[in-house]
Amino acid sequence: MKKKLALALALSMSLTLAACGSSSSESSSTEEAEETVEESAEETEETTEAETEDAGEEQSADDAEAVAVMTYEEYAAAELDTQVCVETYVQATQSWWDDTITVYSQDEDGAYFLYNMACSEEDAALLVPGTKIIVTGYKSEWSGEVEIIDATFEFADDGDSYIAEALDVTELLADESLSDYQNQFVSFTGMTVEASTDADGNEAAFLYNWDGSGEAGSNCDLYFNVSVNGETYNFTVESYLCGEDTEVYQTVTQLEVGDVIDLEGFLYWYEGVNPHITSVTVVG
Repeated sequence: MKKKLALALALSMSLTLAACGSSSSESSSTEEAEETVEESAEETEETTEAETEDAGEEQSADDAEAVAVMTYEEYAAAELDTQVCVETYVQATQSWWDDTITVYSQDEDGAYFLYNMACSEEDAALLVPGTKIIVTGYKSEWSGEVEIIDATFEFADDGDSYIAEALDVTELLADESLSDYQNQFVSFTGMTVEASTDADGNEAAFLYNWDGSGEAGSNCDLYFNVSVNGETYNFTVESYLCGEDTEVYQTVTQLEVGDVIDLEGFLYWYEGVNPHITSVTVVG
């Protein structure tokens, strides 16, 4: 009887100790697991913060490199479709529309055609000739015309101003080096008006639109031919730059074949030289 009771007591104590040991082991394992999770979370957070800081530093470096202001020489050497940033001076603007504006700009070293640059109507009114701006966009080419597209700008606050004088490029018209002066404000002297032919074969001193499909009062571009040194060239009065109420537009509509004229304008390019003319003077 005592043996049975002793065995029962021993068995009971053994089960109790086993249960206590199991509980202690599970508690210890749980605490270790929680500590491991906390340490892992701290390491992950530190790694994420480090990666974020590194990414931020890389982005800042990229941004700083992307907006570095170029000289004209650096811009001219830049590959097409790459981001560029230039300081330049407004020389003229086309009509503002749909929060964009096209700008003819220049500095002492070269010129830039800023096509459909993002601009509010209020800022457009401030883009008067001589205004210095900082432009960021992408260098592009369309039918030979090298321009800056998808551009944004800010006004320079140094008070500097620049208006380019017209460079006479008459003798360079047949020279390959003429493209080096693309988009600059230039002049042509002693040019003779030649006949232009419309789509129906009719000849005139100028055409409304390139094919003669326009008419007076529709504010069309004007196209006219001029010659010098035995070569004939097609020039344009861009209506968004100089509309039908301007002196140059009215002067061109009164030209006659054989007139000798002096001209000023911007050395635009379209499948070859195609200046946007801003001034015409009949000299003979």
